[in-house]
Amino acid sequence: MNLTDHFFGKKVLVTGGAGFIGAHICEGLLKCDAEVYCLDNFSAGRYSNIREFIDRPNFHVIAKDVCDRDAEMELLFEDLHTVFNNAASKKNICLINPQKDLQINSGGTLNLLELSMKHGISKFVHASTGSVYGEPKIFPTNESHPLSPVSYYGVSKLAGERYVDVFHKLYGLNTTILRYFHVYGPKQESNEFGGVVSIFLRKIIEGKNPIVFGHGNQVRSFTWVKDLVEANLRAAAFPISCGKAYNAASGIRVTINDLAQNMIKNMNVEGQLSIEYGPPLIGDIMEFDVANDAIMNDLDIEFNKDFWGTLKVALADSAAFLNR
Repeated sequence: MNLTDHFFGKKVLVTGGAGFIGAHICEGLLKCDAEVYCLDNFSAGRYSNIREFIDRPNFHVIAKDVCDRDAEMELLFEDLHTVFNNAASKKNICLINPQKDLQINSGGTLNLLELSMKHGISKFVHASTGSVYGEPKIFPTNESHPLSPVSYYGVSKLAGERYVDVFHKLYGLNTTILRYFHVYGPKQESNEFGGVVSIFLRKIIEGKNPIVFGHGNQVRSFTWVKDLVEANLRAAAFPISCGKAYNAASGIRVTINDLAQNMIKNMNVEGQLSIEYGPPLIGDIMEFDVANDAIMNDLDIEFNKDFWGTLKVALADSAAFLNR
């Protein structure tokens, strides 16, 4: 399927569109000549992530919250074709404010679904997380694994998934759920709410030791952000994805210790910096071994398996990598 043909001229909405992943999805849609509406309340999203798109006539920025329900939101959903819901309260925020976590990840999703049904949108692609599985018991973990989250974040994201399922099963809304796993790439947040790759990078640039929480043998499944963009666009365009949930993951497995050690080596600071260890994080999952057969087969997608190669390229331009 030609994705440009599918999205050409269509009005699409990307919530959380000024965030790390959302901005990359906006870019992918713009390359397909879609009419892109980027909705973000800029609590985490940044104008710097979308600055290069601002002057394009088919790119529109809406500074609003996914929980808003007013005349402007109603107008936004008129003649809307596809929603890519990437707005989220990040995992670390849930420990500080679990009420906000629930409000955005669950209530915000419900609000978008209600608006989507009211205005008859054609497709709703929802960003979820591998955290809905909780501590994995079956390896590799596929989509039929029991859903038993062990964090506020996982619980609130699972609640969002359940609302998506209900709107598909009861009302026939064309939905697809994508469960993300440890996405990395340019524009990633490097503060305490960002991904581990960019957090380590920021520390090293500042001449500080990267801090590993716990023993560091935790295994993560890292996914290149450009692959995730492709997964989103194909999920929206391929009819086979209707009503399904997919693991959107490369299957790459790397320990946190190996990540930190290789970043120190690749940035030529061996002997100057070393791994520093901190207390374990509450609700941290120890092992990820993610099955991605379903998404690869249904959406005909290949994931980049060269984690160290893509990371080395990204680290070579660390300023572009970081969301500053």
